[in-house]
Amino acid sequence: MALSEQEKSELEAAAFRRLLQHLDENKDVQNIDLMNLAGFCRNCLAKWYAAAAQDKGLDVDYESAREIIYGMPYSEWKGKYQKP
Repeated sequence: MALSEQEKSELEAAAFRRLLQHLDENKDVQNIDLMNLAGFCRNCLAKWYAAAAQDKGLDVDYESAREIIYGMPYSEWKGKYQKP
């Protein structure tokens, strides 16, 4: 099955949104766990998001990207969900 670039982009975006939803629903999964098992974490996603924005000439800095990935300011997420 051949997908158009638009269809491929839409499917990738949907899968990414589902990944963010899954991470949001599983806040007990710590970033260190993700790094150890998968080699990336929420912060990596934020860095990739900010880099993709920069590649497109969009003004999305790392902190803004983290807020998008975490669904709230990182400091708030860290205070509520990060284990010591």
